[in-house]
Amino acid sequence: MFRLALTTLRFRKGGFAASFVALFFAAVILTACGGLMETGIRAHIPPQRFSDAPVVVTGDPTFDSEVLTERSRLDAAAIDRIRSLPGVERAVTDVTFPAAVLKGDRPATGGAGLSGRGWSAALISGAPLADGAAPRGAGEAALDARLADRLGVRTGAELRLTAGGSTETFRVTGVVRTTTGTSDAVYVTDTEAGRLLGRPGQADSVAVFPAPGVSPGALADRIETALEDSSAVALTGDDRGAAEFPRTLEGAARLISMSAVFGGIAVMVAVFVVGSTLALLIQQRLREMALLRAIGSLPGQLRRMVVGETLVVGTLATVVALVPGHYAGRLLLEQIADGGLITPHLAYRAGWIPLITAVGTALLAATAAAFIASRRAARTRPADALAEAGLQQRWLSTPRLVFALLCFAGGTALAIITATVMNGTVAASTAGPSAMLWAGGIALISPGLTRVFNAVLHPPLRLISGLAGRLATDNARARRVRMAGAITPVMLATGLATALIYLQTSQDEASRSAAAELSSADAVLTSSAGGLPPELIDRVAAVPGVAGVSAYLPGTAFVVEPAEEGEEEEATELAVQGVTATGVDATLAVSAKQGSLTELRGESIALPTSLADRAGQRVGDTVTVVLGNGARIAAKVVASYEAKKGYDSAFLPAELMLKHSTSGLVPQLLVAADDGVPADRLVASLRELAGTQPGLRVSGGGTEDVASEDTGTSAWINYLLAATILGYAAISLVNTLIVAASERRREFALQRLVGASPGQIMRMMTIESLLIAVVGILLGTVVAAATLTPFALALDDSWLPRGPVWIYAAVIGFVGALTLVATLLPTRYALRGRPADAVAVL
Repeated sequence: MFRLALTTLRFRKGGFAASFVALFFAAVILTACGGLMETGIRAHIPPQRFSDAPVVVTGDPTFDSEVLTERSRLDAAAIDRIRSLPGVERAVTDVTFPAAVLKGDRPATGGAGLSGRGWSAALISGAPLADGAAPRGAGEAALDARLADRLGVRTGAELRLTAGGSTETFRVTGVVRTTTGTSDAVYVTDTEAGRLLGRPGQADSVAVFPAPGVSPGALADRIETALEDSSAVALTGDDRGAAEFPRTLEGAARLISMSAVFGGIAVMVAVFVVGSTLALLIQQRLREMALLRAIGSLPGQLRRMVVGETLVVGTLATVVALVPGHYAGRLLLEQIADGGLITPHLAYRAGWIPLITAVGTALLAATAAAFIASRRAARTRPADALAEAGLQQRWLSTPRLVFALLCFAGGTALAIITATVMNGTVAASTAGPSAMLWAGGIALISPGLTRVFNAVLHPPLRLISGLAGRLATDNARARRVRMAGAITPVMLATGLATALIYLQTSQDEASRSAAAELSSADAVLTSSAGGLPPELIDRVAAVPGVAGVSAYLPGTAFVVEPAEEGEEEEATELAVQGVTATGVDATLAVSAKQGSLTELRGESIALPTSLADRAGQRVGDTVTVVLGNGARIAAKVVASYEAKKGYDSAFLPAELMLKHSTSGLVPQLLVAADDGVPADRLVASLRELAGTQPGLRVSGGGTEDVASEDTGTSAWINYLLAATILGYAAISLVNTLIVAASERRREFALQRLVGASPGQIMRMMTIESLLIAVVGILLGTVVAAATLTPFALALDDSWLPRGPVWIYAAVIGFVGALTLVATLLPTRYALRGRPADAVAVL
């Protein structure tokens, strides 16, 4: 039978091509997803500036398996202890601070793209001087050669540098030759670097060079033992990259969860697409299988033949897809890095495991689909199969009904959980999978639904379109099982596109709305130079017409619950906002239920009532809080407030968060106007500060701007992944419709022989394609509604998702146009030549 399978493939090139396309793109997407997941799991971050340092000591970038949002630095005592250890030949500190070179009053380079470093950093990376000398005192600096060329600066020139919120003039003493990882950097003395960072004596990391005969591994163990009372870790090998790019670890964790969700959706789409394509192809071969049964072939032999054909095509398609899948994964990683979700320093690593998994998954889906699709044809009596070969009528089976009911039950359960249990944007974790369950259930019973829609649409179509409409609806009624195979990809494309896109737009608007409700500020100050100095708060408060000023520092912390003896402590991750006590009442629309937010000074915290009640905390109690850099404090609860459902966050003193932040700068200031002072007049007054604070930007509004920035990156990535899935669904739609239209060449030829013109047949197929598009779009809309309504209820008790209506219009317009084109083009091709020749050949 396997040899017969190879023989039949030679005479069914169209079916071979359709199966190949479906399996090829399934394997490409699955290989890419597997590569992304392995990349996240391995979290391989090749060291760049630290490549010559055998051991690198840095603060532990994680807490409770979560990546910290701020850098944990080493203090002077820890650095001295490292230098005094036996086996250490020398230990060189690395200090980095945010900086920007000014051209006039504006940064000549983006604050995010330029780093200030102590001169020791150049020694660690082995970057030699290309010209001049190293900086030796205050007011002296050396530039990276690439940066010097961009700025047109040479040795002896002066440049204005803003760092630590202040602006100073430096004389360029030298130019450092560019090496890996050292571009776009300004070097000052180590003492100046500590001063500009605002943390003298501290270091981001320490590069340790062992004495001759001492192995890096042994020295790393010795260092960790000596620093066991601190959060320091000693890294060797490829792990050293985590000290240089600690935020990359956070991106790796995101990549794992994102690729898991993306891969899960891709697998389900691939199963439906491959199964739909193979089922359609097998339906076209019912007559052939009936004849094989009539001459003595056994049902098992027919199933093995179909499965063998599928394995041949599937093996070829998946093997060919491995190389494009590898590069597709690399391209996706680059796009994700460009979107800002991860740093570009994470190396793409895809070994044999994702390749084998992708091949196995694609072949398993194809084999299962082929076995299920051929089961009825193989078991049906030859006479019945011959009668049904032209127009298949039977479709419902016990397994099909059971799986459909399971899908609907799962979708209903997830919808209830989403609407009643989940809060805020977390509800997307259950809303997304429910879309696939609803789509799966509808796909399984689509022939029955097609019959219902045909009955409903039959009268109006006949009335509007005349003979063409009558022929189209009659064909659809007689061929409803095969028509359902074409409707399924239309439903998938419409339902998934609408659900995934509106899930994201709803999250975006809900986040912006929650942030807007939190703020009562009339103006917001930000900086294009990396941040604002804390001292600016007092200067802004002194501006006429200002009622209050508050720093606003979004971040993450962990509230640690007391553990029983012998048990491990439990930590709850919580979003936190750093605010200024003197201006919080004027700038935030938050009313304390207990206590007062104006008491946020020192080591204190204001908790949302949901967390305070759950943990049994009251005003005056003390809670253990782990801040963004891993520092553990005992914070006094000074207030509790009623947060919006799903958007719980705590408030901390801005001074406390700045002390433990990476940059020590304020990302934005919220400013409220006095009574009777218009917001535009306040903005105009604040803009007068721009001349004294380079890079200062003033705009109206409040924290909703921050929410927009925070959600923009994740939105871009979700749209990218949704576009990838939907592109595959669109390919399957075109593939299915081309196969379905090409199969009807004999039918078209017979219609022409009895007097139908090509134009009449084209009009008939136009009505059929519109019918397929309308039914598929309606079913897809049902899938989207069943997904989005519970999610909207979880977000803000609304029945409708948030987002512009034109998105839905664009989706159905694209799907409808694609359906029309994918039907009419192969139909037009099938009508070429004389009908008698087509009948003779077929």
